[in-house]
Amino acid sequence: MTMQTPPEMADLFIIGGGINGCGIARDATGRGLSVVLAEQADLAQATSSASTKLFHGGLRYLEYFEFRLVREALEERETLLSAMPHISWPMRFVLPYHPDMRFEGDTPTGRLLSTVMPWMKGRRPAWLIRLGLFLYDTLGGRKILPATRTLDLTTDPAGKPLQKRFAKAYEYSDCWVEDSKLVSLNARDAAGRGATILTRTRVTGADRSGDHWTITTEGPQGRATYKSRALVNAGGPWVEDVIRNVARINSTEGVRLVRGSHIVTRKLYDHDRCYFFQGTDGRIIFAIPYEQDFTLIGTTDKDHQGAPKDAVCTDEERDYLLAFASQYFAKPLTRDDVVWTYSGVRPLYNDGAKSATAATRDYVLSLDQNGAPLLNVFGGKITTYRRLAESALEKLTPFFSAARAPWTARVPLPGGDFPVDGVPALTAALKSSYPFLSDYHAARLIRAYGTEAATLLGPARSPADLGRDFGATLTEAEVRWLMQHEFARAAADVVWRRTKLGLRLSAEQIAALDAYMTAAQANALPATKDGATSPAAR
Repeated sequence: MTMQTPPEMADLFIIGGGINGCGIARDATGRGLSVVLAEQADLAQATSSASTKLFHGGLRYLEYFEFRLVREALEERETLLSAMPHISWPMRFVLPYHPDMRFEGDTPTGRLLSTVMPWMKGRRPAWLIRLGLFLYDTLGGRKILPATRTLDLTTDPAGKPLQKRFAKAYEYSDCWVEDSKLVSLNARDAAGRGATILTRTRVTGADRSGDHWTITTEGPQGRATYKSRALVNAGGPWVEDVIRNVARINSTEGVRLVRGSHIVTRKLYDHDRCYFFQGTDGRIIFAIPYEQDFTLIGTTDKDHQGAPKDAVCTDEERDYLLAFASQYFAKPLTRDDVVWTYSGVRPLYNDGAKSATAATRDYVLSLDQNGAPLLNVFGGKITTYRRLAESALEKLTPFFSAARAPWTARVPLPGGDFPVDGVPALTAALKSSYPFLSDYHAARLIRAYGTEAATLLGPARSPADLGRDFGATLTEAEVRWLMQHEFARAAADVVWRRTKLGLRLSAEQIAALDAYMTAAQANALPATKDGATSPAAR
């Protein structure tokens, strides 16, 4: 991707290359504002690549009476699904029911139930769960996704992997999303519209200078200085640090760092549906088909102490998730089933909640107008990132009279310009044009690049035309595409964020890829006029 020359005076300088920062950059650039974004590491390297990979309304948030948050998230599911059908798709969730299910005791719903139905002792009656699912079906004006239905687990295939005590379940809709891919595509679209995206660039200082900000950075090219009319702090887990130590502003606002950990196991069942499990402690986890041959289980909610970058799934959290899932699956899970773990820190707005689980998942946008404007972004969910960006611009556009109107609803991200149900046809067309691709390879490319998969493959007529084979269907052509178009600079950017092929590659293969990418950057990738890698470079 051709590097944009930053303006002498940008309209917005954004700190943070997670989903909130990149979403705001895309929205603002599309409104005609000049934007510079700096990310201290790789795009989505922290929280935005460590989610449960769902566009969902947050069924359990209904227990906290967060109706506005749930409604907004439910509305966004289908809006986002229409804009990115290659990296997001509908999924059905199976919620097994058992009379022993309980609420977390300190939720508003739990307290109400204890008052009006004390004999239930915190258990969840079936009618209350069905009422919650009815609200979940209707609050967001669902049009694409199918409604909730009741399952007989004694006959439905979804009951086969579960313990026999579960005879009844409810099945409802939510959506999967490739979270870190979503971030890189937002950044790419922003750059294509004129934004300057700086990765591996740390902001070391931000000073108000009359009617603008002067920002100092340290990056691959050394120290640099930028000027902007407004500053957006989308630092995620580092948002509080940016306020106090970068902008050097005293503030009473802060974040509560909550660690969410996940485990990935070998494939636990054969169907393509997910499970929503509720524990006797009132908490919930998901079990989700993952990367065809695996199952993703998560998440935990633990207050995090220490640096956000040091978040890891602890042995205690791993064992908690294994024991939780084993309360439902007929075959108990053990540590030997785990093939990978990951963990991220959610920067929740510090609302004083008693527990990490109860802390609000809603976002808070705080505008400081003591001079050139500063917008601090607290919290948020990946599902509502686009709405968060619109809300951020609603606060900022009064300072920019020429800014255009909101525009991002249902506007496709790169590669997403095809119908929601168009993946099978697109995959078949790619396989027809490139018959040397395996079924798995063709499907993976469509799920990563959509209508751009054929552009990536170009005139190739055999595997050799795609250049070096790094293993697990990852080729030189794809790696160069990711370096040219999606800001990938190291092997981890490719195998753990732009793809999840790290699950299939050996340590030696990943090291070889890293060495290749380092050499390719040193030699400067040749490119055609539109920024795509030239055939000669392959």
